[in-house]
Amino acid sequence: MQDPKISFENGYIHLTTRDKREGKLPIRLYPRLYNASHEQLQDYYFSPMGIHWPKLDEDLSFEGFFLTENHPKNNSALCKLFFEYPELNLRQVAKSAGLNTTLLQQYVDGHKKPSAERLKQIEEYIHRLGKELSEYRLSTIE
Repeated sequence: MQDPKISFENGYIHLTTRDKREGKLPIRLYPRLYNASHEQLQDYYFSPMGIHWPKLDEDLSFEGFFLTENHPKNNSALCKLFFEYPELNLRQVAKSAGLNTTLLQQYVDGHKKPSAERLKQIEEYIHRLGKELSEYRLSTIE
């Protein structure tokens, strides 16, 4: 029987199992893998339950690639944003952007659809945050 296959493309870990199921996970969810070199990512082996990177001390189960909580609940840009950047705290983003936290959560979950104006408000906050972070200098802090 053919071994499973994994690859790393476009910020995702892709898995094809022996029975040809395909799944993917954002590598950002796994800091040890996200920060690893290409060589470190290639140093893995398959166990009966998943994938193990011994030097990184990281394990991923095969089934984890197919759990619904590991995949966006809908295809909206907001859902993808918070899924692909789990370091963004939804509650804090809502507060800083001047939004109700519950309402933003409903947008992200796909229970409500934001207006174009509301999406622009959220996008402007995210861009402003990104700009501020890109200008932040740790060397100036004592």
